Amino acid sequence: MAAERECPTVNALKTGLLMTLLFALFMGLGRIVGGPDGLIVGFALALAMNFVAYWFSDRLALAMSRAREVSESEAPDLHRIVADLSQRAALPMPRVCVIPSMQPNAFATGRNPSNAAVAVTEGLMRMMSTQELEGVIAHELAHIRNRDILISSVTATIVGAISFVTQMLHFRAIFGGRDSGGSANPLVALLAAVVFGIAATMVQLAISRSREYEADRIGAQISGDPLALASALRRIEGAAKRMPMQVNPATSHMYIVNPLGGDSLRSMAAMFRTHPRTEERVARLEALAHRGLMRS
Repeated sequence: MAAERECPTVNALKTGLLMTLLFALFMGLGRIVGGPDGLIVGFALALAMNFVAYWFSDRLALAMSRAREVSESEAPDLHRIVADLSQRAALPMPRVCVIPSMQPNAFATGRNPSNAAVAVTEGLMRMMSTQELEGVIAHELAHIRNRDILISSVTATIVGAISFVTQMLHFRAIFGGRDSGGSANPLVALLAAVVFGIAATMVQLAISRSREYEADRIGAQISGDPLALASALRRIEGAAKRMPMQVNPATSHMYIVNPLGGDSLRSMAAMFRTHPRTEERVARLEALAHRGLMRS
């Protein structure tokens, strides 16, 4: 339990570090593109982006995923499950959203438990049993309870910004040119684009893997059925391999299983996986069940 109490503080520190990183990246871009005067422009852009990332990252994440909030009359069973599990987890009722995709998947977003949303795909509601759906929702509520959602949403915004910066630098590297302010030449811009691209991936890796294990554990406690969550993870993983979802890569780390193809990557590419291996997650959940985990 001590680890759970520390989680909000740790996540607040990580969020602060990510926002500081955004300042450094945009000021660096300003220096590359505009010389010394570009530092000021980069600072202003980073300040604006940090404001947007903190206050509106959840809306941006939902918009990038094409998620739509649904009422209780539109999705009564989904609302009932979310309300029941939120009560068990001692959480306020989050907004309930549906993503128009046949791949089964889900994520949670928001600044805090009082301003949270749970988004599930149409495929998840159609393909999962009630117990499996409860396991997935409980996992997402665990992210809300652990306050993972702010850092995850901010990360999506920052990765999206870094991707935009990378495209700008590629454009500069292709078309070249330099100005009287002494901005960098195309080769430097190309190198910076590569660095920024790697930075985007590393930001996602820095916050994703360990929090999934913890959300699985807490989610299993909330639902009281580790094996149902394990079964859901297997089925979602299989579906992700068969039908990768068309999503913005900046949000891929937010989903319970990588929607871009699951765990199919191997060898060197495995180092850049944003999620733990599903097989390891399932093994841990099965171990919880064998130890006789009871509903909390």
